[in-house]
Amino acid sequence: MRIIGASLIALHAGVSSLSAEVQSKPNVLFIAVDDLNDWIGCLGGNEQSITPNFDRLAASGMLFSNAHCVAPACNPSRTATMTGRAPWKSAVYANIQKMREVLPQETILPKYFSSHGYWAGGSGKMLHYFIDAGSWHEYFPKQETENPFPFTMYPKERPVSLPRGGAWQYVETDWGPIDTTDKAFGGDYLVANWVSEKLLKKHEKPFFLACGIYRPHEPWFVPKKYFDKFPLKDIKLPPGYKEDDLDDLPKAGKARGANRYFAHIRKHKQWKRGVQGYLASINFADTMLGHVLDSLEKGPNKDNTIVVLWSDHGWHLGEKQHWQKYTAWRATTRVPLMVKVPKEISKALPHGVTPGGVCDDPVSLLSIFPTLTELCDLPAKPNIDGVSIVPLLKNPMLKTGRLAVTCLERPKAFGLSDRDWRYIHYPDGSEELYYISKDPYEWNNLANKPEHKQKLVYFRENSPKDFIPIPKQSYHTYPSMKWVPFKGSKPPVSKPDGGRKEIVFINRKAQTIFLYRLNADGTEIKKARVFPEKHYVTSDLPGGVWVVKDRAGKILGHFQVGDRKAKGVIPAQG
Repeated sequence: MRIIGASLIALHAGVSSLSAEVQSKPNVLFIAVDDLNDWIGCLGGNEQSITPNFDRLAASGMLFSNAHCVAPACNPSRTATMTGRAPWKSAVYANIQKMREVLPQETILPKYFSSHGYWAGGSGKMLHYFIDAGSWHEYFPKQETENPFPFTMYPKERPVSLPRGGAWQYVETDWGPIDTTDKAFGGDYLVANWVSEKLLKKHEKPFFLACGIYRPHEPWFVPKKYFDKFPLKDIKLPPGYKEDDLDDLPKAGKARGANRYFAHIRKHKQWKRGVQGYLASINFADTMLGHVLDSLEKGPNKDNTIVVLWSDHGWHLGEKQHWQKYTAWRATTRVPLMVKVPKEISKALPHGVTPGGVCDDPVSLLSIFPTLTELCDLPAKPNIDGVSIVPLLKNPMLKTGRLAVTCLERPKAFGLSDRDWRYIHYPDGSEELYYISKDPYEWNNLANKPEHKQKLVYFRENSPKDFIPIPKQSYHTYPSMKWVPFKGSKPPVSKPDGGRKEIVFINRKAQTIFLYRLNADGTEIKKARVFPEKHYVTSDLPGGVWVVKDRAGKILGHFQVGDRKAKGVIPAQG
């Protein structure tokens, strides 16, 4: 009995010791901002921007002024950041892929932390339009919905500012003020409010608390008071814009640059209004960030919480004749990254981060995962591709000699960033080279200059070599085209425009259906017969219209092809 009693006492002591160790670990406030480039005060990307709270966080921690996204698109960037796996090793390259189809067993940050004694909660967009319910203890909106977006007020009639140029155009490319309050607008206000409530409470366990701020992601609709801060008459064009900026690019670079969005925006004289909408949306995001930071400072968790803020990628507003993202130029790759570590909460960094520190060593968002596990004294995650930047948090003047890699949506297409130079490689072997110290907007491509041959050799030797091929995607994961049941009116004619997209038609009816493709003049071309619970794979241009009929030739409904690969599900009813 004495032996058993002693064993119980030892066991109890061990559990108590483990509990105390977990309790002593620092909290993590993990803030992601969507589509934010360097247009914040502390990064100096645009002098018109008003961002006191981004600047305030940077001043209280360390700003990485040469931080770059892992990919210039939401899905691969967020997947890489949340898993620590590089796209060329995970094979998650593009938005159209589904993370859990490619990486069904991969552990993401909140799950890794919760498996080591943390409470994991979050709100807003952290992954690409899903929550990954099993990775969180609590989420807002509720994690079982797998919809990370709370109610957001949008105009009843759309578009407001930019008419759609065709099916090729993303429907959310639009902007304008809404005469409402922050609370009534919802969206990021509700996210910030939920996160703030958690920060104002004392927690039994250390927490990993995620806050996903959606603005300045399109559409750029925010309350009117944010637009009022940026009068249209005072709006300046982006400082990185140059009319002839594509002249010295290889063919692949020119194709990546000029896009119809920018031409369409200029045609409708919406360029300055678009810039206004982006600036207003950034200021709105900054205000929501301010609410979260205020709650952290007022609550009981101020002195034992690590804060990390990052953006998944930047955004072009005309630079390189481009609008949107998806490029390897600095306008898209350079992102805000800030880390705040109070004193005496991290064994890896007992003195904390010196407030106001700035590090210009090249850093990748892949480094966030291993940095947080080191700061929180957790075991390193196996098979991780990022490198901890704790040494840079200790000494921002340190020169690591590392490069930051930004991978485009296909193998062998990427950009590299070091302290002073940037290099871009396309699948056809063509290259671009820029001396950022003197050419921050990448106006002068030096790849063909003989005097820079050795610099090209250096980047080639330090480029990723082994790219995993893009896996075949299950058509079940494709986004859905809208099914329009027939109600007596003729379907619209096809107005094809843009690049060809793969489409899949899936027949859920108990009867065989027949597919017809409409021409621009309204004539029909019979394409396929699809049996019940079978599918038909084809491709078409955005704007193409497909009519569905039964055996008797009766029209059941139609689909219109959009700007990406998609599936058209013919429903069992309707």
